[in-house]
Amino acid sequence: MNTEYLRVNYENNKAKAECVFEGKTYRITVLTERLVRLEYSKTGDFFDDLTEQVVNRNFPIPKFDVKEDDKYLEINTSYFLLKYHKEKPFEGFNIEIVLKKEDGTSAPNPWNIRSKEVRNFKASGRGIVEDKMDFIKGLYSTDGYVTIDDSKSLIINSDGFLSNSNIPRIDLYVLTYRRSFGYALSDYFQLTGYPPLIPRYALGIWWNKNEIYNFQDIEHIVSNFNKYNIPLSVILLDEFWHLKDSRDLSLYHTGFTFNRNLFSDPNNLTKYLHERGIKLGLMIDPTEGIYPHEDRYQNVINKLGVNGNNIIPFNVFDKKIIEAYFNDIIKYLDDIGIDFYALDYRNMGEVERRVLTNYHFKYSDYKREKRGMLLAPNTFVASHRQGILFSHYEDVSWNTLNNNPYFNLMGSNKGLSWWSHDIGGYYHGIEEDELYLRWIELATFSPIFRLSSKGGKYFKREPWAWDVKTLKIVSDYTILRQRLIPYLYSENYKYHKTGLPLIEPLYYNNPSIYDEPIYKNEYYFGSELLVCPITEKKDYLMNRTLKRIYLPKGTWYELKTGKRFIGDKRYVVFYRDEDYPVFAKSGSIIPLANLEKNKNVTDCPKDMEIVIFPGKSNIYNLYEDDGYSNLYKEGYYLLSAIDYNYLKNNYTVIIHPVSGKNGIITPTRNYKIRFKNTRKAKDVLVYLNQDIYSYDSYVDDTDFIVEINDVPTSKQLSINCKGKDIEIDSLRLINEDIDSIISDLQIKTTLKDMIANIIFSDMPFAKKRIALRKLKRNGLESKFIKMFLKLIEYAEEV
Repeated sequence: MNTEYLRVNYENNKAKAECVFEGKTYRITVLTERLVRLEYSKTGDFFDDLTEQVVNRNFPIPKFDVKEDDKYLEINTSYFLLKYHKEKPFEGFNIEIVLKKEDGTSAPNPWNIRSKEVRNFKASGRGIVEDKMDFIKGLYSTDGYVTIDDSKSLIINSDGFLSNSNIPRIDLYVLTYRRSFGYALSDYFQLTGYPPLIPRYALGIWWNKNEIYNFQDIEHIVSNFNKYNIPLSVILLDEFWHLKDSRDLSLYHTGFTFNRNLFSDPNNLTKYLHERGIKLGLMIDPTEGIYPHEDRYQNVINKLGVNGNNIIPFNVFDKKIIEAYFNDIIKYLDDIGIDFYALDYRNMGEVERRVLTNYHFKYSDYKREKRGMLLAPNTFVASHRQGILFSHYEDVSWNTLNNNPYFNLMGSNKGLSWWSHDIGGYYHGIEEDELYLRWIELATFSPIFRLSSKGGKYFKREPWAWDVKTLKIVSDYTILRQRLIPYLYSENYKYHKTGLPLIEPLYYNNPSIYDEPIYKNEYYFGSELLVCPITEKKDYLMNRTLKRIYLPKGTWYELKTGKRFIGDKRYVVFYRDEDYPVFAKSGSIIPLANLEKNKNVTDCPKDMEIVIFPGKSNIYNLYEDDGYSNLYKEGYYLLSAIDYNYLKNNYTVIIHPVSGKNGIITPTRNYKIRFKNTRKAKDVLVYLNQDIYSYDSYVDDTDFIVEINDVPTSKQLSINCKGKDIEIDSLRLINEDIDSIISDLQIKTTLKDMIANIIFSDMPFAKKRIALRKLKRNGLESKFIKMFLKLIEYAEEV
């Protein structure tokens, strides 16, 4: 049976013998100083198989002490003290784990089998359904511990197939971590497997509308994306790509054969898209079985050894069906050039969903020439390993938009990063240009950017279906998203190697923020950025969105304007339609692609811009490989350090490879180094290794640019800039925001001068209020007076 792709490494199923304490009915295993496995079996049957959840128990031996006699067992680590009355059932206080504080003293609320874990913060579950978020138990808790139950998980057999265990058991993993959640995630990923490195193209712009497309329609879509200057990296075809009953399109939700009336030559479709830098995915649902009209039907029945012309039922536990499904049907689509698949199983049980998703990802990641990629609903068991999760069929509404960032950041509580939503909303609701814009802006700083909706011309996911202003802003943000791919891909690698999520909630380092609903949607976006999403409507009178934000300790800069904000403070900020609150911490280094003529291509760029913010030294590791194969596992990648040494009015940047292999990326690269908030430097020196190298430099608004071309990527590039008072102090002042609002208002210019003289004067707050109200005599409408009264209140808050 050719199912090599399902096989797993069974060498790591057992823990080190020194860490195992076993009796007639119990087995306790210390995996790390924070993680312990607890097993109880009346029959003494203990369980060493790998499971769908646990794929490694072979941890290094941690530090711990043991006290043991005939009746009691105590295991002591720096994080916990376990006490067990030997051979007693895991009930009541027969077994207890006392957490330790950092000073070694006991923490309150010890763990026992009855612990309800009510302080668990939960984690992203199924998705956002009818404007409501679904959550499941997560790993993060202010109790400082969490229980992972593996008692009913499916087991992985030696051939890689999943099956139910015949051993009734209690099999728990207790993870104790105090407030060190980073260690908790590290232990969790060692136990359950690290997230995959998703392909580079997945970080670009997706198109996914449930229309009945033919080849000419696809050509038209691609042409319009190009015409309106919007990148496109992925097209996902929904249910209408395959054969259906022409009399009733709701029939045959399952299908594996292209409808030749729509796509006469599927190979020509994939060739057309690939030549333009666009990948193709197909939505599939095998639950109805394999119909006789499928191209590969005869191959399948021959392999199964059956006769007739009947539907072949799909059973995930039937090894022959699974072999035929992947080796005949899916491989047939692979050979056409399909890049990935999305699973949309409608009538399949929860266990079956987990099995199929598990198999699909393993199959997709098996071929060396094409890295694994899968889009599927959350299966809830180690689902960080399955690729990209989607919460589909989301309502078009401001409430759904507001729920998106919170749902994403809550995924971090279960180690999940790659959530994909219907950008713009899938159905229902009212199409609004402002809602669409804010969704696009959020998507730019989200894990996956998938434009999606049901079919119909009035669900306007096409950017060119909106007005000129909206189209321009959408184009700008989609280009920014495409430019961010070097940064996102490096963060993708970091997540894959260390388990550090792309999105992190502020409350990990600022627990009090969790209870402040105003700031609950804020999140870190990789190591360098902080996003404060706009999910509320603007004030149409001032033509701005009023946004209350909290910035953590440190110094922060607006990504777009470079305005400086002092951290550990709350602010009121006003944003135009084209602006979005994204902040870089001091010393941030953000690698961007300078897009080539074909904006769809997501390959490692030849032209790159490195954006550097002042105030602090920093090192950023830029990760690059071919973006689509598994060759990176064999060392075919390049990790380059961007080393920024900050001194006031004296900056040095060194870019050099630190690991991997040369020849993986472009042999030479053109760099644009953008020093934010910097005047023209008097002295600039550029070295390639030890030799002086040519460059161009100039000022762009408040930034200083150094351009260096044809730099060999195998060599070290050094840039030093210095001068007197080159750093620009760009402290953000609310008066600048208010002055901008006054300037844009459609009122008499003489009134603007009067308003400014009042608002920016030194008179007390109460007198400002009186003076503003008196402007009604000069013709200022009441609605504007009310607006300015609010503005001076906001100014008083700062």
